Amino acid sequence: MWYCRVQSLTDKSGAMKLLPENIKVLYFASVEPYVEIITVKDPKRRLSLCSSEDSEVEEPEYQEEVDYDLPVLGNHSLLLDDHHIKRLATHMPARTQGHPWQLVYSTAMHGSSLKTLYRNMAGLDSPVLLVIKDMHKKVFGAFSSDPFRVSKYCYGTGETFLFSFNPDFQAYRWSGENSYFVSGNVESLQIGGGGGGFGLWLDADLYHGSSFSCPTFHNASLSSQEDFIVQDLEVWTVQN
Repeated sequence: MWYCRVQSLTDKSGAMKLLPENIKVLYFASVEPYVEIITVKDPKRRLSLCSSEDSEVEEPEYQEEVDYDLPVLGNHSLLLDDHHIKRLATHMPARTQGHPWQLVYSTAMHGSSLKTLYRNMAGLDSPVLLVIKDMHKKVFGAFSSDPFRVSKYCYGTGETFLFSFNPDFQAYRWSGENSYFVSGNVESLQIGGGGGGFGLWLDADLYHGSSFSCPTFHNASLSSQEDFIVQDLEVWTVQN
């Protein structure tokens, strides 16, 4: 905003002059008035005294929450609804925004087999979302920066996180303490570790699982119990 002095606000007859809309009187000094010129450079443009009725609405004191592009599911999900998707989308990396998600593995469609899960992801080069519902109807899982595969060493990046709707949504992002993101072999799949247990562990039949607090994510147990039985499981991937 700019401040300036004007010599007079009255004409020769003593009547008050009309001011431009971007000028308003701040106060009258003993000799001359001071006015404020409001410019478009103002970070928060103020309402003009001569504005329309619509501008009488007060400006909000805070910015609205950013709207994220919700992933479009290319298949029907037995586990995810709009509530789950909306909460998860706020934690997914920007490179996944705006891309549809494709179901690559489901126990309901493909049976319960870790080998089949690995086989269905062969050749993928995109993040995956693992979603589990246990026998207590709790929904939880993990977002992995890399597709699941058999590997001698841990893989993944700091984009990987654990999550739980148990009952409220919680996301457990990388703590930076270690890089034990994902590890897989033919006998089990492990996500997070470094302590007494894995953040999320699944057996070869994708039937028994466990979830413990781990240094990688500083998470609480994702299920209501540390050891759980899988009722349904889905894995989704970004479709480029």
